[in-house]
Amino acid sequence: MLVPVTDMLQNALKGHYAVGQFNTNNLEWTKAILLAAEEKKSPVIVGVSEGAAKYMGGYKTVAALVENLAEELNITVPVALHLDHGSYDGALKAIDAGFSSVMFDGSHYDIAENIARTREMVRITREKGLSVEAEVGSIGGEEDGVVGTGEIASPDECAAIAELGVTILAAGIGNIHGKYPANWKGLDFDALAAIRAVTGEIPLVLHGGTGIPEDMIKQAILLGVSKINVNTECQLSFAAATREYIEQGRDQQGKGFDPRNLLKPGFLAIKATVEEKIDLFGSANKA
Repeated sequence: MLVPVTDMLQNALKGHYAVGQFNTNNLEWTKAILLAAEEKKSPVIVGVSEGAAKYMGGYKTVAALVENLAEELNITVPVALHLDHGSYDGALKAIDAGFSSVMFDGSHYDIAENIARTREMVRITREKGLSVEAEVGSIGGEEDGVVGTGEIASPDECAAIAELGVTILAAGIGNIHGKYPANWKGLDFDALAAIRAVTGEIPLVLHGGTGIPEDMIKQAILLGVSKINVNTECQLSFAAATREYIEQGRDQQGKGFDPRNLLKPGFLAIKATVEEKIDLFGSANKA
């Protein structure tokens, strides 16, 4: 059974660790994420962008896949299915399809519009017993067609969104989607501390978890980050493992061309990446 992120992230905030959101794109990715979490005895958030949901056949297909896989694989750890960077309409569709958590990303609106739409999304999700993530200060880079300029979020605006009753809050602190450039200045911990000071006990979210140095990850967790999103790193590990398999000519040996064999190296690479991140975030044995 899919669950909201509320309890797992409140526990993470109190226990000074973070729960990973790992975005999925197909059956192999979903299976790798779930099995890694089960082996590590960690709660887990399966993230899906609007683009990935469309690619996979729609929100209902995604919800059925995650829920049924969790049942068939005998997954006992808490699993949340979360819409990543959702539009208002996309969030409504994900809710209707059976997602247990949604992100409404209103960061591209002015703050008044962001507040108004987020307030309504809080009302809808609360009535259904779901969790909701909001964003202030767009995250830099591009993820699945969602482009952010990389703003540092205003503490006052974060406080205004937090007061609406959101479950979790994503605030830009210099983090970006995709690969981090060589001249990246790092996370702004002064900004994070200021945001933490005015948002109470709401767990904070760190988008763009790929490529952030371990010491920065750990410092962010100490300052109240309880959810860390990982997507690009899984994409890179999957691509590298698949490339190696083909370059070694293994797809031309016996039944190497069978999709179950062709996709296995990528599956194992993603599973290893998820396990590594669970250890880094400190959520192992917290289920």
